[in-house]
Amino acid sequence: MKALLLLEDGTLFEGKGFGATGSQVGEVVFNTGMTGYQEVLTDPSYCGQIVTMTYPLIGNYGTNADDMEATLSFAKGFVVREACDMPSNWRNRKSLHDYLAHYGVIGIEGIDTRMLTKRIRTKGTLKGVIASGPNLSAEDAKSYLQQDLRTDQILQVTTKSPYRCPGSGRRVVVMDYGVKGGTIRSLINRDCDVIVLPANATLQDVLAWDPQGILLSNGPGNPDDIPFAAELVRELLGKIPIFGICMGHQVISLACGATAKRLTFGHRGANHPVKDLRNKRVYITSQNHGYVIDEASLRSTELELTHINLNDGTVEGVRHTRFPAFSVQYHPEARPGPDDSDYLFDEFMALIDQFWEGR
Repeated sequence: MKALLLLEDGTLFEGKGFGATGSQVGEVVFNTGMTGYQEVLTDPSYCGQIVTMTYPLIGNYGTNADDMEATLSFAKGFVVREACDMPSNWRNRKSLHDYLAHYGVIGIEGIDTRMLTKRIRTKGTLKGVIASGPNLSAEDAKSYLQQDLRTDQILQVTTKSPYRCPGSGRRVVVMDYGVKGGTIRSLINRDCDVIVLPANATLQDVLAWDPQGILLSNGPGNPDDIPFAAELVRELLGKIPIFGICMGHQVISLACGATAKRLTFGHRGANHPVKDLRNKRVYITSQNHGYVIDEASLRSTELELTHINLNDGTVEGVRHTRFPAFSVQYHPEARPGPDDSDYLFDEFMALIDQFWEGR
């Protein structure tokens, strides 16, 4: 089955299709992880994107029911050098081809992913069209490039109604901007009573659950596209302890007066070194984001810089100097990736206990 990938700069890649057939337009990005492709495919933060894996062989351990971060795949397409059609693992249930076909994701293999990655690194993230099926032509694909990319990704991936994961411990409301299953499991493992609310939930919706803590989740896109999220956080600051992850980190920062900026090609992978400025330790982290907080904009806020990225020096974590609120740009729940930063969930639990002690 023929497939093609056409970039907005006119670069055309022709390869072999696998997974679903059809045509999709999206933002072409790359992920440097050697494993974890199933978690990547089910991470809601990839909503609207065509994901390129830089590791050359993908699919060799198949897919299973345990490694899903959401019940659907929100990626528009999947690009690999070689897709393994004979996976070998005791947990395997479906090949990558069958998995993508089941979730309607178009795949292309057999193209030069090194060239594609270098082009993105040089020119920045590009809009592209991925297509697979009979009678394909570059001219047909060009028509899709006229489509504007959607900016409502978070409203596409957030839960439509509240749901609860009961626990006997601290009650934590999770604002779902595209929350990963690993985040929910990290809270459940600490006996939290977890309530997940839609991204556009109101202050009254949040307070109705009488939470002891608020977790702002990861999510796709530009934080400036969801001003209602920052407005909600401004109402909550100082009243309830808050922990932000990825998009949640950006929302907290914007709520405090900082600004976000777009990275040239983003941080996506499971091996990004981050330095905790408080203890001078370096942690290897899992990341997936295209925007960061502008460090210069923190100077006019009450936020303190706590973590930096050792690859490019960008902001990776902040803490409020007066209120019980902190956040990180990366994924402490990993999935995929190392669990070096799992301690941040324990810091959140300690912050909750400290805040409510004696009240």
